[in-house]
Amino acid sequence: MKAIVTGHTKGLGAALAGNLLARGVPVLGLARSRSADLTDAYPDLFEEVELDLADSVALSGWLAGGALGDYLDGTGAVLLLNNAGMVSPVGPLDAQDPQAVLRAVQLNVAAPMALAAAVVRASDGAQRRILHISSGAGRNAYPGWSVYCATKAALDQHARAVALDRERGVRICSLAPGVIDTGMQSEIRAVPESRFPMRQRFIDLKESGALLDPDRCAEQLVDYLLGAGFGAEVIADLRTLS
Repeated sequence: MKAIVTGHTKGLGAALAGNLLARGVPVLGLARSRSADLTDAYPDLFEEVELDLADSVALSGWLAGGALGDYLDGTGAVLLLNNAGMVSPVGPLDAQDPQAVLRAVQLNVAAPMALAAAVVRASDGAQRRILHISSGAGRNAYPGWSVYCATKAALDQHARAVALDRERGVRICSLAPGVIDTGMQSEIRAVPESRFPMRQRFIDLKESGALLDPDRCAEQLVDYLLGAGFGAEVIADLRTLS
């Protein structure tokens, strides 16, 4: 078994990669930067590629280079954790930089979809489990989050359609983990209320101690990912999984 984790250098991605490695699962991390902590702690299990997943040319070039197939060669089971994502741009249409919209759609939608296809094609015959880190924002519309809501909803629909294909050895789930105490939450709280009217709600969650701990969340997510019931609910919420 091997795992691929996107956005593995911080927040939930770092916690997911660390949790898998602690269980003895080899991990390939894909992110714009590198993790010295994981490299030092797991030199025999951890590999990483410095790759901007929001850059379609860079991702396309890496996928075409054959490195993914080399990493997965001979692997009996593959876990793909599509964790990398961005909440910006935030605000109504007149506040959105079109280039930022393109980067968000590339990172939040195109990259996980392309990686899902690439992993399945590069691991024929293996057991493949694909986990999209989604959000309640993909299932409920929020003012100021039109791009984030749309991109997370796209992941949900992707998972639904992939599940209908019933491809041999492929299980998929688009899972909302809840509100986690990560850098993305800091970014959300820093946005002016004029651009994100729900800002106070997230400030209140932080001040009341209601945000989820990334390590605890990662433990639950990996338990589910490795469990027999993974994929039974294609669209799931970590807070309601039995």
